[in-house]
Amino acid sequence: MATFIVLLGPPGVGKGTQAKILSERTGLAHISSGDLFRENLKNQTELGKLAQTYMSKGELVPDDVTIAMIRDRLSRPDCKNGAILDGFPRTPTQATALETMLKEFNGRVDVVPFIMGSEDVLVDRLSGRWTCRANGHIFNEKFNPPKVPGRCDFDGSELYQREDDKAETVKRRIQVYLEQTSPLIDHYRDHRKLVEIDGMQSIDVVTHSMVQALKK
Repeated sequence: MATFIVLLGPPGVGKGTQAKILSERTGLAHISSGDLFRENLKNQTELGKLAQTYMSKGELVPDDVTIAMIRDRLSRPDCKNGAILDGFPRTPTQATALETMLKEFNGRVDVVPFIMGSEDVLVDRLSGRWTCRANGHIFNEKFNPPKVPGRCDFDGSELYQREDDKAETVKRRIQVYLEQTSPLIDHYRDHRKLVEIDGMQSIDVVTHSMVQALKK
């Protein structure tokens, strides 16, 4: 049976980093819902065009469109043994739809690591984040500063701070995430699939905790 892992955690807690490491260690594809949306919009797929009609009106993309994108992605050969899902599902309704969908792929959600972190530290991490204009390389003025202030180490392009990485916006993003996701966290806890992991530890320790959770 194919193994599917749903990764939960607020912005700035390191989900993307851990998903990449886990993907390399397990051979499972890393599927970021954000990347998937961008891919469909960029390539102007039928689903991308459909999503755009809602987004252009400032409306949320309906569950069935998002689920269709996920189903299409999971049908690709690199997902035959399973995948790590990052950013989907976001609600108990989506979680139930995912379980139903995974039966088509002879799979199920085996474990749901929930990486936790204190709001103060997460705000500190994200509000210090700067992105390079050319290729999107990310630096942090405290944890991973560029060699030359304001310039990317890799391509020399200008570094800028995205609107959603500014302190007040970051606080709101974290609050919204926790408000929206708390029912989903409860859903997976009730189904005995949730594993809480302290995201304030070093990257290696968090990875070790994740791997132990997968073994169980």
